[in-house]
Amino acid sequence: MGLALSEARRALLTGDVPIGAVVLGPDGEVLGLGRNEREAHGDPTAHAEVVAIREAAKKLGSWRLEGCTLVVTLEPCTMCAGAIVLARVPRVVFGAWDEKAGAAGRSSTCCANAASTTGWRSFPASGRTIVPCS
Repeated sequence: MGLALSEARRALLTGDVPIGAVVLGPDGEVLGLGRNEREAHGDPTAHAEVVAIREAAKKLGSWRLEGCTLVVTLEPCTMCAGAIVLARVPRVVFGAWDEKAGAAGRSSTCCANAASTTGWRSFPASGRTIVPCS
């Protein structure tokens, strides 16, 4: 979560919402880092999770991120939850609930079907991180 929080802080430098993400390989290797870059690039899809997923897929040479874990500072939105499922990321750990736009946990059933068919799981990191994420 520390790397994700560092990425979130970097997003502030470009006027973006401070959200950061990290994709870890099955062995814990960092495969991709991302932070919100919507303002920086004028790209509405440049959310931290998507940026990290793209970097990890490029590094692996495959869009299938099976066995990987995505660590993100805020519960993913609907778009990011869809990207996570489509990239076959089986585990997501997030640092804070997003009551407004969260789609990966308690406030949405967006991923319920994906979870039942792909085994996709999300885990709030409460109690696991020293630095607050919200």
